[in-house]
Amino acid sequence: MIDTSAFQGKSATYFTLGCKLNFSETSTFCKMLEGMGVRTVDKNADICIINTCSVTEVADHKCRQAIHRMVRENPSAFVIVTGCYAQLKPETVSKIEGVDLVLGANEKANLIQFLSEAWSGARLDTSLHRFHTEKTKDIRTFAPSCSRGNRTRYFLKVQDGCNYFCTYCTIPYARGFSRNPSIKSLIEQAEQAAGEGGKEIVLTGVNIGDFGETTNERFIDLVKALDKVEGIYRYRISSIEPDLLDDELIEFCAGSRAFMPHFHIPLQSGSDEVLRLMHRRYDSSLFAHKIELIKKVMPDAFIGVDVMVGTRGEKPELFEETYDFLQSLDVTQLHVFPYSERPGTAALKIPYTVSDQDKKLRSKRLLELSDKKTKAFYSRYIGKEAEVLFEKAATGKAMHGFTKNYIRVELPPSDNNDRLDNQIVNVKLDDFNHNHTALKAIF
Repeated sequence: MIDTSAFQGKSATYFTLGCKLNFSETSTFCKMLEGMGVRTVDKNADICIINTCSVTEVADHKCRQAIHRMVRENPSAFVIVTGCYAQLKPETVSKIEGVDLVLGANEKANLIQFLSEAWSGARLDTSLHRFHTEKTKDIRTFAPSCSRGNRTRYFLKVQDGCNYFCTYCTIPYARGFSRNPSIKSLIEQAEQAAGEGGKEIVLTGVNIGDFGETTNERFIDLVKALDKVEGIYRYRISSIEPDLLDDELIEFCAGSRAFMPHFHIPLQSGSDEVLRLMHRRYDSSLFAHKIELIKKVMPDAFIGVDVMVGTRGEKPELFEETYDFLQSLDVTQLHVFPYSERPGTAALKIPYTVSDQDKKLRSKRLLELSDKKTKAFYSRYIGKEAEVLFEKAATGKAMHGFTKNYIRVELPPSDNNDRLDNQIVNVKLDDFNHNHTALKAIF
């Protein structure tokens, strides 16, 4: 039993690294603590929660930096570190000065309980750093999450974990095997979000196309059920593997009430040889088919693509295959990641390595290609009208929102902008803003 009185009048601060799933989980921690009377502050908090990422070596480094900074800015706080880096390197994290509690993937679902128990006794021995984690095979807990934090859009966690074990990736070790809640429970969370005034929900997870692994349901059935929830006007699928993005799902989204013409699909490589080395479960022809079908039934669709460069085995001619393949596809934006060596992964057995300099050059070329494709996509809509869901802006800052097909739209700072927060408004799309990151809106 949690003694909520111990939390009354306390303050907390939060820091999230990594993916939208992490953001969703952190927002849920915040919502739970606020419900117990805990105020959210920027610094000098009583409680400090850091939700970490470990997708690359750079991510690990950023996690350590963030932990040190948060400890420094909150010298009297009880510091909890959770997330993927905490699961993979619990002892390392627990030895960082100022860290009081480290929770792995299984344990973060009970973060409040751990905090309550630790708070009652951990300060008796400040030299004692404690960590709680389970082995990958024992990570079975699903921590529900549907929250928006300080944003407008809600993030609904529909799945966790991954069964893929791609050769370059540590996420299955950090998150455990694929698991999910029931469709019924997710519908209830979406209805609650609608009751709180939410208009858009982003579906998040590690490998959401695997939904149903633990409940014998299908992702398409979840999508169809969510589409019927009154009050939610927009859904976005955060990311879905190409081999799990079946044609039925694409065609349903094309005619659905609320699922937006917006997809994010990991490719990782356009070379079939590299895909085999990665142990990906599709080839370039299947990926191309998915893009062609989306554009056939949803010509206005925004399509984002993840690409990894410089992975082991990616010889120069194989990178050129990836570049040519991506150049030929009608996609909107590339999210480019340089390959990072991860301890314990099967990729380390592949003999051919790519220098850091070549990784940077390959990343630069793909980012330039991405910029060209994104600008061409945006330019098609200049002068057209579109519905935009605007999001609250900081005082004195421009307000932004997104069209149905995920074009970012900007309004200049104005005292009247607050009335547009969480409102879907019809605007005319003008030229690019000053840094070409959005189209300007005209009423």
